[in-house]
Amino acid sequence: MRSAAVAATAVSLALLVTACGGGEKSDGKGDKAGGTGAPSASATSAPAAKTLSDAELEKAIVERADLKGYQVQKAEAGDVVSAASVTADKPACAPIAHAMSFISPGSPAASAERKVLEEPKKDASASPEEALLGGLGAQVTAVTLGSYDGQGAQEAFASVKKAGAECAGGFHVVHLKEKTKVAKVAPETVTAGEEAVAFTVTSDMEGEPFVSKLVVFRQGNTLASFSTISLAPGGVKTLPQAVIDAQAAKLS
Repeated sequence: MRSAAVAATAVSLALLVTACGGGEKSDGKGDKAGGTGAPSASATSAPAAKTLSDAELEKAIVERADLKGYQVQKAEAGDVVSAASVTADKPACAPIAHAMSFISPGSPAASAERKVLEEPKKDASASPEEALLGGLGAQVTAVTLGSYDGQGAQEAFASVKKAGAECAGGFHVVHLKEKTKVAKVAPETVTAGEEAVAFTVTSDMEGEPFVSKLVVFRQGNTLASFSTISLAPGGVKTLPQAVIDAQAAKLS
């Protein structure tokens, strides 16, 4: 999470410069309730949907043309790490740790990743300092698509929902060599895909609470994960609904 916050700072600064100067456009390729519990019987017994390839996921993931007021960038090599590089002190919490880290939970057969950056709203009356703070407070969402064989998507989704219940009181995450304390995982309500779940995640950032949002939904054999952070005071207050809706539309 610390690394994510630092990355968000750099990204927001770059975004602010782009928004103020016109900039270049990104060349990136461009049961339904939240809460916890087991997947529905229809979800587990439904015939397996098509497993998408890496190339097909690249076409299915959100792009700039799908989102007004956002920039979309391909994840860089340093943004994406292996599942083995992100661990939790409570094994049951690993699906949430992975979904927060550009990693599709479980064992996907293919994956695709994007960074979606909210463009700061322009205000001609704002001082340079206010404009800078506005840019740093913009939401940055890591979007990950994973496609699975057989019942893999249903099983991975169920593991995320189970983790939300079992890890509500918090856990520790090690991302590469960086250790972070997640103090609380609280359920939110969301509707997307065939089944969806959302959480407010409160982490400890050098003694201060760092609030982010996590959303995972399943459409057929594909899981879409959204991990949203912001450097605004109080962190992220709302789900990235526009991003979720745009991705759901492309997968439906």
